[in-house]
Amino acid sequence: MLKLNNVVKKYDGFELNCSLEVPRGCVTGLIGKNGAGKSTVFKTILGLIRYDGGDVTVFGKKPSELEPADRERMGVVMAESGFTGYLSIRDLLPVLESMYHSFDRKKFVEKCRRFELPLDKNLKEFSTGMKRKFHVLVAMSHGAEFLLLDEPTAGLDVIARDELLELLRDYMEKEDGSVLISSHISADLEGLCDDIYLIDQGKIILHEETDILLSDYALLKVSEEQFQTLDHNYVLRYRKEPYGYSCLTNQKQFYMENYPQIVVEKCGIDDVILMMDRGNIL
Repeated sequence: MLKLNNVVKKYDGFELNCSLEVPRGCVTGLIGKNGAGKSTVFKTILGLIRYDGGDVTVFGKKPSELEPADRERMGVVMAESGFTGYLSIRDLLPVLESMYHSFDRKKFVEKCRRFELPLDKNLKEFSTGMKRKFHVLVAMSHGAEFLLLDEPTAGLDVIARDELLELLRDYMEKEDGSVLISSHISADLEGLCDDIYLIDQGKIILHEETDILLSDYALLKVSEEQFQTLDHNYVLRYRKEPYGYSCLTNQKQFYMENYPQIVVEKCGIDDVILMMDRGNIL
């Protein structure tokens, strides 16, 4: 569906250099702090900026080769894009019908009502959560095979985020649908994504299947003496702590079996992000 191979984009003070892939039928998450390069990845995929090296293919084509019919196969939500706030959803219905040959007006209106989006109120009067839900509904409104969602949950409260993620879960009931979604809120992605890429300073520093990340990764809490005798082969990052050291590993079972005396804590995606970003490499 999508493949980036050693894609390079250089700016003053920043360089994107990454590879990632989204297979058909999968939800792939791209996580990282603000400024890590997530939006640059999306703009590169969509052909909004030129890249300096490497290869990008969407549906087997370079972004510059995508035809209007190819772009209709995609649904896109970008953080800084949207419709004018002086129109209502009802005003936009004929616009969407002219933009997308496969636009399903009836289903779209039903979805808007389901998620309590008023048809006759101007978009500028919508809350942030309402606007986000509307943008995602538009991206899904024409039977898109591939959704590209850049920070769709940014700025939303817990309830609005859950409603938006419900939309995505509905979409994934479609057998061949694929999604690339970015977020700096890792909890949004734990129950949604098949695999996750962690980007930092323009580089992918971790790629893992979500199930493996949640089952096999752990934090080892060890004293100074335990750290010195610990097998470091499976320690990805470590940090000095008041009690000794905290170590990130992707081989939890190994340390549980061979070091029963140390504390092995289950970790979430936030812990992995923190350790990969701020931890030290042995």
